[in-house]
Amino acid sequence: MMLLRKQTYSNSLFNLLEFQRLVLNYSPPARVLDLPRNQKEHRNLPFMQELRNLFSLMVGSKRKYVDPSRAVEILKDAFKSSESQQQDVSEFTHKLLDWLEDAFQMKAEEDSVGEKPKNPMVELFYGRFLAVGVLEGKKFENTEMFGQYPLQVNGFKDLHECLEAAMVEGEIESLHSAENSARSGQEHWFTELPPVLTFELSRFEFNQALGRPEKIHNKLEFPSMLYMDRYMDRNREITRIKREEIRRLKEHLTLLQQRLERYLSYGSGPKRFPLADVLQYAMEFASSKPVCTSPVEDIDTSVPPGGTTGQQLPPPSTAEPVSLPPQESSGLASAPTAAPTAAQQQRVPVHKPFTQSRLPPDLPMHPAPRHITEEELRVLEGCLHRWRSEVENDTRDLQGSITRIHRTIELMYSDKSMMQVPYRLHAVLVHEGQANAGHYWAYIYDPHQRCWMKYNDISVTKSSWEELVRDSFGGYRNASAYCLMYINDKKPFLIEEEFDKETGQILSGMDKLPPDLKHYVKEDNEQFDKEIEEWDAMQARKAQQEKLALAAAAVSAAPSSTSTSSSSPQPMSIESSPPDNTVPQQDPEYLEQPSPTNDLKHLQEDTERAISRAAAEQEERHPEVLLNAIMMTPNMQGIIMAIGKSSSIYEKNGPEAAFFKAIKLEYARLLRFAQEDTPPEMDYRLHHVIVYFIQNEAPKKILERTLLTQFADRNLAFDERCKSIMQVARAKLDLIKPEEVNMDEYEMWHQDYRNFRETTVLMVTGLELFQKSNYVEALMYLIYSYQYNKELLLKGLYRGHNDELLGYYRRECLLKLNEQAAAMFESGEEPEVTTGLGIMNELVVPCIPLLLAHDTEKDLLAVEDMRNRWCSYLGQEMESNLQEKLTDFLPKLLDCSTEVKSFHDPPKVPSYSSLELCERFSRIMAALSRVPTEGR
Repeated sequence: MMLLRKQTYSNSLFNLLEFQRLVLNYSPPARVLDLPRNQKEHRNLPFMQELRNLFSLMVGSKRKYVDPSRAVEILKDAFKSSESQQQDVSEFTHKLLDWLEDAFQMKAEEDSVGEKPKNPMVELFYGRFLAVGVLEGKKFENTEMFGQYPLQVNGFKDLHECLEAAMVEGEIESLHSAENSARSGQEHWFTELPPVLTFELSRFEFNQALGRPEKIHNKLEFPSMLYMDRYMDRNREITRIKREEIRRLKEHLTLLQQRLERYLSYGSGPKRFPLADVLQYAMEFASSKPVCTSPVEDIDTSVPPGGTTGQQLPPPSTAEPVSLPPQESSGLASAPTAAPTAAQQQRVPVHKPFTQSRLPPDLPMHPAPRHITEEELRVLEGCLHRWRSEVENDTRDLQGSITRIHRTIELMYSDKSMMQVPYRLHAVLVHEGQANAGHYWAYIYDPHQRCWMKYNDISVTKSSWEELVRDSFGGYRNASAYCLMYINDKKPFLIEEEFDKETGQILSGMDKLPPDLKHYVKEDNEQFDKEIEEWDAMQARKAQQEKLALAAAAVSAAPSSTSTSSSSPQPMSIESSPPDNTVPQQDPEYLEQPSPTNDLKHLQEDTERAISRAAAEQEERHPEVLLNAIMMTPNMQGIIMAIGKSSSIYEKNGPEAAFFKAIKLEYARLLRFAQEDTPPEMDYRLHHVIVYFIQNEAPKKILERTLLTQFADRNLAFDERCKSIMQVARAKLDLIKPEEVNMDEYEMWHQDYRNFRETTVLMVTGLELFQKSNYVEALMYLIYSYQYNKELLLKGLYRGHNDELLGYYRRECLLKLNEQAAAMFESGEEPEVTTGLGIMNELVVPCIPLLLAHDTEKDLLAVEDMRNRWCSYLGQEMESNLQEKLTDFLPKLLDCSTEVKSFHDPPKVPSYSSLELCERFSRIMAALSRVPTEGR
């Protein structure tokens, strides 16, 4: 944790070029080179040397990142405490500045003989303020020095409010009056501001009830340009006048807001409404059609709902006639009725909610007054209209006054006289997590590129003010700024590059370094070059060993030609599988005919020769064997059916006409599949590449050549008709000119389809493992299938699978693993704890950036759930070894970087035939469709 804080803070200091120059050019006093006299010298000088080494490597190293741990190890001695393993951020930065100040003070005292020594660290980071106040009725003034200025966050909405509160302590009315009272209070007025002004934002407080510290996640805004004039001692009188004016305006603002609230929340009960709306409702009530009947007098409460005895029914509507039972209709005509029959007495009344419950047509939908004259209505409407207009005008006036007062307060310090001390935001140090653990990173402004840079561990990336605001203001992902570093905008030397005095050129890289550091960096770069050479040599040896192993495996797996030729053909029925030595095993890829690239043509020729030999051997003995092998190929089934349907054309007009007929029939079949609305478990794209191409609007030439290639497959030469049609197709292929079909585009489409099939295999395997609760193995399949699928969908909607489905199971798999790991950690058993943290470090944590990268709400919530589960352990009692492991693990989990630092290799994709892949896809999708919606 200390390493992270050191890293973020040192980066912000390193990018202050004036500070960088001071550190790089520091030389220890000559008197202490041989033997340090005291503990400070013994401690600070090695630290300064390590800091110089660190900065020199950051300037001239060939490495991607530099390890600061050697400097941090020296600092750790100052933080050894039995009270807490987690030190406060402000304590760390104060200690760092103290050590820097001490180191430069020794040098300043040696250089300034007979004069007051000037410490560059003090001049750079320290300022002074005047404390003016009253203590027990007595006025006082004294000057104090400050480095980092602490500010409370709780209860304030922006940085100026924090500063205003920090500058005034206690009751200060007596400061501005001639009378001395017993009240005590003080004001702070800056007399001298440092070039680098640093604010500590106190975002931690101790919860007495829980007995532990808690982080304050409140939002606190801060500007990119901060004007400090109102806090300067020289502007004391004018600031007091403005503060008094702001105080008066805020009091007036409070009164106006209270009045406005009475208009917007009118009433005396718990439910309140805008007064204008109340008047409008009263006007609508008065204007409603009056009725003379009571709303309850036509309801007989003695009969239950749905009963008929004694019920007074409304007359039937003309739009929907209602037929009444005989006894009810006669009851309406005359008062006395005949006694009901036994059957009628036993009849169970049926409730008809859409007829019997309908309101009578003369009963209004809304309440209305019983009696109101036109004169009463006219007077009442006039009053209500006038009152409503008055209320609306009063509301607008109040809102306008409130807006003007807000604007006046905002512009109170906007005149030029109060904008003479500008400080530009240089760095923001951010913490994400809870009080006892979290992750640190920094945003630092690059004036040369004119953009914000994000320094997150070993990653440095371009950022934006919007991202900084999101992560730093607070209230988002438990991340917020804990330190703000501003620099005086009128002192450009702080961030200006150094120029060569002779050439006038900007010094960069190794030219910035003094001789001793140049030598140090040169040696480190030579060591790094040596490490790279050793790494390359090791990788080359590994690659050579793998090649030899593959070659040895291939030799041992190759069948003997003697044994193949000597084996006699076995008798076999059409239902049985062909022996391996008669027909080559079918290619499980979606196209049995390979794409016509140079590398694949040799394979095609070898395959054709093998098929010809097998056909020659089996043609006389078992012609059905070859036919059976061909029929087993999924893509061939449609082609053979199309050729069969074109047999009459073949007999009448020959093979070319039959070819055209067959290829049109096959294309029509595939087009029908492509246009068919299918359930989730049926995806015709897996059955045939042409369906995939049609749905994704592949060029016509790509479709034609792909279909033509399949008709030209040598496997079709099992009878004269198929062989003739195959030869026509091959002739058509030969006639295609190179400029007619872009072969690069052709290969690209087929590669996309191969990627689609590979993604499908990963998805199906991952979902199958997930259903078996094998989350560890399922994760990588789901992760990679989601990533590959995302890339496919970038090219078109039908290039891949449902991304929401894959996103859901990817997310659920991570949540399941998180729960498993947390349960293992809770067990407290060493093997279980180690296994659980291993799952988190090796599987879950590397995947979190993938969820954060796309910034979808469900993924972000899942990450928050996982983090909250582990952060909940912070306040619990546990063994010291568990506490240590948790403290070491949490920063990795709370890192909100979207950079994927380390990841597993993609799992090996097994090879499946189209038929097998389709069956597995259908099974798993059908199984998922049976899961309840809330479980998916």
